[in-house]
Amino acid sequence: MAVQKLYAGAKLRELRGRIGLTQKGFAEKLGVSLPYLNQMENNNRPVSTTVVLSLAQEFGFDVTELQSGDEARLLGDMREALADPVFSGPSPGLADLRLAASNAPALARAFLELHTAYRQTHERLSSLDEALGREDSRLQPSPWEEVRDFFHYCDNYIDAVDRTAERFANSAKDGVEKATLAAFEAMGVHVSYGHADTIRHYDPDTRTLRLARAAAPATQRFQLLLQLALIREEPLLEATLDLARFQSPQARSIAKVGLANYFAGAALMPYQRFLSAAQDTRHDLERLSDHFGASLEQVAHRLSTMQRPGAKGIPFFFVRVDPAGTITKRHSATTLQFARFGGACPLWNVHSAFETPGKWLRQLAETPDGIRYLCLARDVSKSGGAWGTPTRRYAIGLGCEVKHAHALVYADHLSLDQPEAFEPIGISCRICERKQCPHRSVPPLERQLRVDPNERGMLPYQVE
Repeated sequence: MAVQKLYAGAKLRELRGRIGLTQKGFAEKLGVSLPYLNQMENNNRPVSTTVVLSLAQEFGFDVTELQSGDEARLLGDMREALADPVFSGPSPGLADLRLAASNAPALARAFLELHTAYRQTHERLSSLDEALGREDSRLQPSPWEEVRDFFHYCDNYIDAVDRTAERFANSAKDGVEKATLAAFEAMGVHVSYGHADTIRHYDPDTRTLRLARAAAPATQRFQLLLQLALIREEPLLEATLDLARFQSPQARSIAKVGLANYFAGAALMPYQRFLSAAQDTRHDLERLSDHFGASLEQVAHRLSTMQRPGAKGIPFFFVRVDPAGTITKRHSATTLQFARFGGACPLWNVHSAFETPGKWLRQLAETPDGIRYLCLARDVSKSGGAWGTPTRRYAIGLGCEVKHAHALVYADHLSLDQPEAFEPIGISCRICERKQCPHRSVPPLERQLRVDPNERGMLPYQVE
């Protein structure tokens, strides 16, 4: 089996800038010539084994970071953006996009921001958005999308927040819930439970935190920790937000709640203990849920964040969808990247989870690039807690590349070595090259179509 060559020019340039060395000084530290380093930094040569060892020995660099998922994310996002009909000319080839993602990631992100701004402006024009008449007409991304991309490109792992939450959990001798209540008492915050329309409400004037009695115990624990983060860890959250440099106050506010959510999950399931338990149980989500007092959705989301340098878990993707197929949460530490706009591929098993409530669905799937995955899906609908209150219906999807499947209990008795056992799935119809997909909604971008009025197959056209 051929060994895959490692191209990591952007990472080498980033490390050199971080430690403040010239190319000449960096080359001397790594024990290579200046021209050789220059070629590696420009991805004209792969990173050699000698350089990998030198990075670890000389700088204590976690060499697993050389295989960052940023390139795959940028590549997937650019392909989807270029599928927009506004790009009427020939689309850049996959090789060119890979070069842009690996050699010029800042330029690739700028292109994505420009496309997002165009798309949102087009939508505003279509709906006669009143903002067009304002003096400040500068284009800005949606606050939700800006925050989503922040976590997306942080690999969904925020080290400072994660470690702070872990220290708090490890200091809680009688459990995090009691420790959280004790912390609130020390801060003069009164906690009560009652019947309420909101799951959590905090009044800073009276320092009163009220939780919905009807909420599940796991939800109550999570909300306690979330509010603790917002009060006690505010300096840490604000410092993290300063580094992110969000473009609007709304995005910063959304991200602050997101970071508090992150703290709550990391405190409920502290990194090292959770990683060990996940490995010991072979990632059995129900056993992990019972052990940590967390919901299945919280456990699945936490599994997708286990990317601490030097102690990484299995790279998982995690997604939550509603009955309409709209993605409401998404993250991928794998090469599988979800559509930024629109719904998920209808061939994916996450859509079938609504039909089998309370049961895990397993699927062996293959994407058009030939990568195979083990996909799990389950309905996680939530009752409103009272008669007449609508049920919130969601399904979650969790998965990893099939090379990691042996570490999951869900892979037992599946035909992992049988190619015919893998179902074809895609990302977006516009960039999916499968010609005969019965669920195709729009033609693929870079293909000529032939329409024969005397013939009708699976689709009303044929892809050349």
